[in-house]
Formats: sequence, structure tokens, C-alpha cells
Amino acid sequence: MHVHAPHLLPATPKPRCHAAALRFTVAASAAAPSAAARKAVIVGGGLAGLAAATHVTSLSVPFTLVEASDRLGGRVATDVIFLTAYPECRRLLDLPALRLRPFYPGALVFTGAGEPFYLLSDPFRLPLRSLSAVFSPVGTLADKVLVGLTRLRAAVAPDDAILSAPETTTARHLQQLGFSPSIVERFLRPFLAGIFFDPALDTSSRLFELVFKRLALGDNALPEGGIGARRSSRTASLLAQSASTPAPPPSTDKPKKSERSTVCLYFSTDRALVQDPILLLNGSGKGIVKNMFFATNVAPSYAPPGKVLVSVSLVGSFADGEDADLADEVVRELGGWFGAGEVASWTHLRTYRIGFAQPDQTPPTTPARRDPRVGDGLYVCGDHWCSATFDGALVSGRRAAEALAKDRGLST
Repeated sequence: MHVHAPHLLPATPKPRCHAAALRFTVAASAAAPSAAARKAVIVGGGLAGLAAATHVTSLSVPFTLVEASDRLGGRVATDVIFLTAYPECRRLLDLPALRLRPFYPGALVFTGAGEPFYLLSDPFRLPLRSLSAVFSPVGTLADKVLVGLTRLRAAVAPDDAILSAPETTTARHLQQLGFSPSIVERFLRPFLAGIFFDPALDTSSRLFELVFKRLALGDNALPEGGIGARRSSRTASLLAQSASTPAPPPSTDKPKKSERSTVCLYFSTDRALVQDPILLLNGSGKGIVKNMFFATNVAPSYAPPGKVLVSVSLVGSFADGEDADLADEVVRELGGWFGAGEVASWTHLRTYRIGFAQPDQTPPTTPARRDPRVGDGLYVCGDHWCSATFDGALVSGRRAAEALAKDRGLST
């Protein structure tokens, strides 16, 4: 689930937590290494490329990092909801430096009928509050028990077992697990659509189980200062070995799947209509909004005092709509959630259209076994080559560096 808003309402410029949180050990240099010393070229300065650069550095292999844009970080060059249980992130990121602010462990579900919203809470973390949802119309009592059992099973399953398990679509997997249409349509589909950008839930059941495990073991959180990769003292050494170029990466001659798209809209207002740091899901089956939240409830630093930042996510490209028209439609729709008068004063700040928010991960997938070697001395990495997650991108960068080390007989 991506949140592509920089701090849209800064009272004063603030330092951000960014790629500097990666534990880079590249020696700082004011100039790029000579052409004769360059032994590796890393094309792309997204998460996978940065992870590969970090591991290549530990091998003492000189490299040039090539990035087409003017900043590092790829799709997380601004902000992203962060899952704290990602193991590769824990190894490679300086989590305390990110100053993570957790979401409430649960969600508010808008159903369009009865009560405006129904609260679903994690029964393992908030058992008393979760009792209020036992008889809500968002799923049956059996569904709530099944969510707990699925959570327990996923939490103890090894990653390799998850990523090599028999595979189907997430929609089919949920049906096989025994979930009712009520909880699928009102909770699981809108929740997972915000993670996979796939309302049909055609995404691999392996990815569902992996993400469900991370959700069980950790928190959703926002970094207090964002997680975008920007130029800083600790990324300067990477940039000294990088070049900006519009050249595309070399082809790997592999069949391509379609990508997943999303649109994120941001609004400013004076008052949060929900006071908790909680995700709100559209469980009505109608409209274009998939989820939204009041970002400053989670991380107050995302706006100056007295202002509230609202984040709204849609799934799809909405290529035919103008930003202003799309914002008007979102405000009208959310007027049905909160009351038209409550949202009439919202100010539209920005709309981010992320055409490639995530690679398609429909079956068949082979994230546990995919070899990064695609040619003589050529390695590929990225979340399309592993699990389509923040962690998967970092893992793929490490695997590419490990393959390089093995092929060259280097000590890792």
C-alpha cells in the first residue's frame, strides 16, 4: 500500500528520513571512480538497486549506479506505509532513524448501511475492543474465528514454505479457506485491494499469505519524516558513483505481465473526522474510493499545527479523468461517508497517479526460486523478480549481489 505524498503542508522545512536509513558503507567520495576501476554497473536507483549497491559495496566491488531520474528511491521516493515485520528491512534499514508511527491495529469499515462505520480490531492485540465486532455485519462469527486461525497459521509458517506452497489466486484461496462472501466483500477485498492494487484478488495466494504473516507479526506504520530517498550526506557517496541517464535497462527477454496502478489524492482540512490513527475501508461495494485515512492522526508532523492531511487511495489509472474532476468525485463520494457538509471545506492539494505501483503477481509465480542470472555477467533484481513488496525488492537486490559474488568467487 503506497502513500505517495511528500509533506504537503510543511510549516517549515523539515529533515526527512530517507535512503540515509539504509546502512550504506560506501566510502564517501567527491568524484566518481575512474572508468578503469568500474567493475559493475547497477541500472536503477530504486530499493532493489540501492540494496544491490549496499551489498556490492560489502564485496569491495567498485560500481556505477545509473538512475534516469533526479532522485534515488524509485517508487518510494516520497512516502509509503511501512510494515515493521519485514525481515530484510530490519537487517538493512535503520528503523529507529525512521521514527515509525503505528496505525491502530484494525480498520473502520464503511458499509453504506446501518451504522456509518464498523470497527474491526486485531483480536490478539486488542481482545476487548475486538468483541464489539463479533456480531457486526462485516462477516459472520465464524469468519472472525477464521481470521484469527489464518493469522496464527501464517505467523508461524516459514517464508520459504509460504513462497513454495501450492498456488492459486487470492480470491480462490479465501474461498478455499472458508471465508464468507460477507467478510470478503466488506473487509478482505477492499483491504487487500489497497495492498495489491488488485480488486479482483487475482494476486498469488503466496503473496497473500506472506503479507498476512507480516501483518500478524508487526505494525502498519508511517515514518515520521517519510521514507523517500533524497540526496543527503549519507547518500552522497552513492550519488558520487551514479549517473543520470534516460537509457532503459537491458532487456532480459522475459515475458512481461501487466502492472498495477493506483491514484492517491491528498486534501487539507482543519479537523479530522475520525480521531484514531486508523485505516478506513470502503466495504460498500460502490464508488471509486478503496481506502482513506487522516495521515496526521498517525504522524502529526505531516502537517503544521492546526491542519490535517487526508489521504485517499483509488485503484486503477483513471487515465480519462482530470485531477480536479477526480478530486470533486472523491469529495462527493466521501460526503456519503461523513456528510456533505463535513467534507465541503476540504482543499485538494495534489493527485499522484502511479502507473506502475506494483508488478502483476498473478499465478504462476516463482519468488522463492527465481535466479537473478539472466545472461553472462548480467543480473536482474526488483520486486517483480521476488515478492511484490518493499521487502521483496531489498531481497532481490541482495540475491543479485550474492549471485555476482558466487560467480566471481568473492567472499560475502
